[in-house]
Parts: sequence; C-alpha cells; structure tokens
Amino acid sequence: MYKAHFGLREIPFSITPDTSYFFSFASDQAALNTLLIAAGNGEGFIKITGEVGTGKTLLCRKFMALLDSHYVTAYIPNPMLEPRSLMLALADELACPQARDIDQHQLLKAINLQLLNLARQDRRVLLCIDEAQALPLETLEALRLLSNLETEKRKLLQIVLFGQPELDRKLARSEIRQLRQRIGFHYQLQPLSAAEVKIYIQHRLQVAGYRGGTLFSPAALHLLRLASGGIPRLLNMLAHKALLLGYGQGVQRVTLRHVAAAACDTLAAGRKRIEQKMLAGGTLLLTALAGWMWYAAAH
Repeated sequence: MYKAHFGLREIPFSITPDTSYFFSFASDQAALNTLLIAAGNGEGFIKITGEVGTGKTLLCRKFMALLDSHYVTAYIPNPMLEPRSLMLALADELACPQARDIDQHQLLKAINLQLLNLARQDRRVLLCIDEAQALPLETLEALRLLSNLETEKRKLLQIVLFGQPELDRKLARSEIRQLRQRIGFHYQLQPLSAAEVKIYIQHRLQVAGYRGGTLFSPAALHLLRLASGGIPRLLNMLAHKALLLGYGQGVQRVTLRHVAAAACDTLAAGRKRIEQKMLAGGTLLLTALAGWMWYAAAH
C-alpha cells in the first residue's frame, strides 16, 4: 500500500470507526456534550440522529469510552430484533443470571433485579442502540416498557438511540407517541464545513503519523468537500482512493485530478451535484470544475 510512500504509520482514512481518530468539531462536540449531560442527569431516553456516514457509531464509541466506572454500558449494534431478542441481548450485556430459558415476564424480572443490584452499588446503566432506525415498532414499545423500570429516586436504565433521519419519521407515528414524549435530550449531527474538511484531513494524517508538508492541494480539498458533501465516511473513501492514485503515479502530493478520479469511481459522490455546486462557486471552484470536466470527458 501507500504507507511507506507518504511516510504514514497506518492507513489514515479507514471507514472503520476508530476513537483514536475522533476530533471534536462543532457538531460532534455539541452531540458529545448532549450525551454526557443527559447521562449525568439520568434522562430516560436520549436521541442522536444524522445522515449515513456522519459518524454516529464513532460518536457512540467515544461517548462510552469517556464514561467512568460509575456507569455500566450495554451496546446493541444491530437492533433489528423482536422484543424478546432485544431483552435477551440486554440481559446478556448485563450478565443477568439464568436469563436464557425463561418466559418474557420472568426475563423482564431478571433484568429488573440486575438493574436494582447495580443501583444499590450506585452505578448507572446505559443502553446504547446503534442503527436505531431499524428497530421494529413492537421493539420500540418494548424499550418504552424497559424505561419504566425505576426506583422512587431515578430511572434504572437510560436508553440512547443513534439513528438515521428515518428514526425521526418512525418516532412521529402516533402509536409510539408515548416513547417520543420521553426523549429528554436529542441532537442532529451535521456534515463538516469546508474549513472543517481541511482540518479533518490534516488531523487524520497526523494521527496516522504523517509529518510532511501539505499533502492535499487546495483544489483537491475543495473537490473533496463538494464530492463528499462533508460526510466523513465519504471523505475517508475519497481521500483513500486519491492517495492510492497518487502512490500509483509516484507523486508526493494529491491534486484535483486524483480526487476527481476517486469521485468518478465512487457512486455516492454524486457527479451531477458536484458539477452544479462548482458552477455556482468562485475562481478556485471554476478551476476545480475544469479539472473535473477534464477527467469526466476522458472517462
């Protein structure tokens, strides 16, 4: 690969969530602050939404990593589960004894007993559910029932939902309005701005061990922002492909044409949207458009 060529210790633009690459941009830091404040206040339901690729899973992992031993966390990455399966998954995460071969009523009692035991140890329990837009309606209702578990002083279980905007549409349905009313804190992640894209690229390169000069040209960074829409996952894909192309050509700097080639090779980049945005831009973007159109015509 290109690590040695560019003086990197590791691949900087992997799409696998890695908390060592987390950077507190405005939107991410606001979401993280919301999570930490809500967890400290003992709110029953917390919701974080964002478009595909905006970093919800990375945020979730960073949030859990920041919690001290006062908290017990349960993590469910794939919530397309019917109610009993969800409760079994939670029981497994909480190490509930003898929770496997019992009916749903007894299962709920076992979870409640374990939560009470943890509460006596002055520990808070957080259930973090990723991809929450995939939760079936009956499972969302089961979550609401789980949120009813409480003492006279506080909730025994806090539930954090991380999901795409489809989650909001699902929660808007009248049959689960009781759950919607229990969401005390919520935040919507935003794409990175043009200035943040530049910092994002530099940050990931530095974490990966890069110590050289400016690796991506200004025009390349502009096209990265346009082609990705500021979505971190797309940024990673495009930057990785552009580095591969630079390595293949034996050059030490990623240019507009490398990013244009990467964008043409990435379905999610949205060629028509790129062309429209660059036509509406200034001199630098018109220069970028010329390079983009050159590559598109050649391919």
